[in-house]
Amino acid sequence: MKESDIVLPQAVRQKIVEVEERLGDRPKLARMFRHCYPNTLETTTELIEDGTSYVFTGDIPAMWLRDSTAQVRHYVPLAGGDADVQRIVEGLIARQVMYVGIDPYANAFNREANGQCWEVDETERNPWVWERKYEIDSLCYPIQLSYLYWKVTGRAQIFNADWKAMLGAIIDLWRVEQNHGTDSPYRFQRFSGPPSDTLTHEGLGTPVAHTGMTWSGFRPSDDACAYGYLVPSNMFAVVVLRYGEQIAREVYGDEALAQRAADLRAEIDAGIAAHALYEHEALGTIYAYETDGMGHYNLMDDANVPSLLSIAYLGYVGADDPLYANTRRFVLSAHNPYYHEGTYARGIGSPHTPAGYIWPISLCMQGLTSNNVGEMDALIDMLERTDAGTEYMHEGFNPDDPQQFTRPWFAWANSLFGEFMLKWVDATR
Repeated sequence: MKESDIVLPQAVRQKIVEVEERLGDRPKLARMFRHCYPNTLETTTELIEDGTSYVFTGDIPAMWLRDSTAQVRHYVPLAGGDADVQRIVEGLIARQVMYVGIDPYANAFNREANGQCWEVDETERNPWVWERKYEIDSLCYPIQLSYLYWKVTGRAQIFNADWKAMLGAIIDLWRVEQNHGTDSPYRFQRFSGPPSDTLTHEGLGTPVAHTGMTWSGFRPSDDACAYGYLVPSNMFAVVVLRYGEQIAREVYGDEALAQRAADLRAEIDAGIAAHALYEHEALGTIYAYETDGMGHYNLMDDANVPSLLSIAYLGYVGADDPLYANTRRFVLSAHNPYYHEGTYARGIGSPHTPAGYIWPISLCMQGLTSNNVGEMDALIDMLERTDAGTEYMHEGFNPDDPQQFTRPWFAWANSLFGEFMLKWVDATR
């Protein structure tokens, strides 16, 4: 693993010591926390001379808007009294704002404008862009990080003119993508790799009807959507538009911008209510993962966040919401084609990894959306026995043989494990 130029902030070091002391009877778990919790800072974070922070994903050198937010979210609660954490997070927000300004349809970016890319795709090209798979959540995460950071620290200086322009650009783009087939300039085709790496219909994707929701080309797994209205990502958009409305009103004093956010939020939310519900013969009313607004539904959940499992974590509904509870029963059952059970674990995987693999991210998210200590205990035990002896998280693993796994260096999973560990320790120690 690469060593970054970061010296661990004092608040992070204190948190590690605190948790290790509380895990005296679980030495392996204590070591896993010691390795995973600071992993983003120790291996994937670079402080840039322009004051920004570059947070790449791990074994891939690019920075994803999604991953970079998720990689540092568990440090945000420490930011109120630690100037080093503030420098890292504020620098990341500034870099995310810069990237959205370069290309709001891109999902991953380079450290410099060096032209490096995952693949030479048929889409608009920019030397800053590593990959241009348009995903709603790529634009949700920078707003989420900024809002959560502001609420912890009160440091409104992150909301400069560039941040305001970003919010306006995101609202404009989501408006365009409410009418994707007629109004969108976005096209994406990749002529190598699996079918999930490209969009059909000459790069436009499968047809959709107008619903009020906003269209997404790809899932947070970076796999193409089967149907263009990705429900959990639309739910995430509803949440961050509420954040944007509050920031526009309270920080910028811009009632017109606040109203734009509120109006779009209401339209997307109404679209979810009208088009995203499905009557499941065994479980009753649940949320679909995707729909096209023309009567087709994709009933599944994916480990990557936003997922249906994660919507209580993201703040769309509470964990006790009846529709969420019903949907949670669906996604954590054999009704979900990506729910798997094996000798060592049971949980949600993804079509992005080998068939039958389970993702630690989904196990952590199950724990983060649970109020049942017994369920959390079982998930901690699963995570402890499926690390393949590395004391780190991975992307996915074979639940019958955890020695078989993908991505030995995946900072998002390590960060989410650290966040879940904190919740579990507070609930049980």
